[in-house]
Amino acid sequence: MTTVSTKQFWFVVGSQHLYGEEALAEVKAHAQEMTDALNNSGVLPYPLVLQDLAVSADKITDIMKEVNYRDEVAGVITWMHTFSPAKMWIRGTKLLQKPLLHLATQYNESIPWATIDMDFMNLNQAAHGDREYGFINARLNKQNKIVVGYWERPEVQKQIAEWMDVAVAYNESFHIKVARFGDNMRNVGVTEGDKVEAQIQFGWTVDYFGIGDLVEVINEVTEEEINDLFAEYTELYDFEYGTYSKEDWEASVKVQISYEIAIKRFLDQGGYNAFTTNFEDLHGMKQLPGLAVQRLMAQGYGFAGEGDWKTAALDRLLKVMSHNKSTGFMEDYTYELTAGQESILQSHMLEVDPTLASSKPKVVVSPLGIGDKEDPARLVFDGKQGDGVVVSMADFGTHYKLLINEVTAFEPTTPAPKLPVARVLWNVKPNFQDGVKAWIENGGGHHTVVSLNLTTDQIVTYAKLVNLDYVVIK
Repeated sequence: MTTVSTKQFWFVVGSQHLYGEEALAEVKAHAQEMTDALNNSGVLPYPLVLQDLAVSADKITDIMKEVNYRDEVAGVITWMHTFSPAKMWIRGTKLLQKPLLHLATQYNESIPWATIDMDFMNLNQAAHGDREYGFINARLNKQNKIVVGYWERPEVQKQIAEWMDVAVAYNESFHIKVARFGDNMRNVGVTEGDKVEAQIQFGWTVDYFGIGDLVEVINEVTEEEINDLFAEYTELYDFEYGTYSKEDWEASVKVQISYEIAIKRFLDQGGYNAFTTNFEDLHGMKQLPGLAVQRLMAQGYGFAGEGDWKTAALDRLLKVMSHNKSTGFMEDYTYELTAGQESILQSHMLEVDPTLASSKPKVVVSPLGIGDKEDPARLVFDGKQGDGVVVSMADFGTHYKLLINEVTAFEPTTPAPKLPVARVLWNVKPNFQDGVKAWIENGGGHHTVVSLNLTTDQIVTYAKLVNLDYVVIK
């Protein structure tokens, strides 16, 4: 489900006619060599496609118009091989509606002191061209990304790759559709938000559906479909029957299987890639969807509980950005306040994302204690370790704000035999006291999306692209 339409990035190289056709041919040859090498590096997640040299305002404008028109083009990477007068770039850059990366590099790594002459100087003017080009982007307030360094170095290629993932997610943001099964949880503040403004600013479509709409689809799921998927579960998960008879345990699990099939069917038929549920709104359903939701998150659908559509959309966005690796919906639950061990236990009633699992999950059936429904099945596991970011979206009435906190997740070492839900533990930066205080002071919510695969820089890059206020705590 995280699969997006095939994307590519256009490589646009700046120069001018002043240096003659022979020089331009050399520029084009260098650009093609760089393009081929970057594509063959195995680092870039999407292909780079070299375009005609940007040697005039008309050529640049034509290229940028075509970028906007072509759905498969996710963004533009520019490189100033020589001095490229910035006035040529104004019209095309103003028209560009997709992400832009300025690669401040040059073809040669070292200055050839033994042979350098004015012909070399005129041809290899990246330092000159970068300043001229950078000025016009700053004046146009393009919020473009700038990557500096020799293009063959792994750290430079990694930065380009990370930006590509952000650019694809930015484009995908305008295709995020959230299905809300039921409304928001009553009396909760952080799950509210202006859906119209979210569609204007981020491109998110948010639609409400009554639970009856979903129940109709659930009732159409066949026993054969349920049994086929149950057989798949036996290969993927460990089963823990607990105090339940095998018959009762399997019956509970198969309810969740029917929910998984039905919700996926409903989402796919409507073109939705994110959704919410609410334990206060389950009329006609036997259980709160738990295992079903976890399975769908593992497939790349965005999700958040209690009708929190903002977090569900954000979850989908970051899953695309991270290729659905170690990224998912989360909720702050309980503090560990032992001196020197301060951390936060993250979980949810049921719906913890299996992409964060450190080992093979087990299927458990247990009472929920909320919602007044039958005992639901869920996947139980401990979370992975690693550095990452946790992100929360808040609507302050006048504007949206993104809270970003760097965290270090660690695998729990103490068993919790009576806790029938998955658990993730992390330390917040810069330290527990300052990190938690800053989060609360800035209005960060208890519903979040965590990623152990993304960086703060990537989140900030996206925020700038959509003119989103943000706060970084690290």
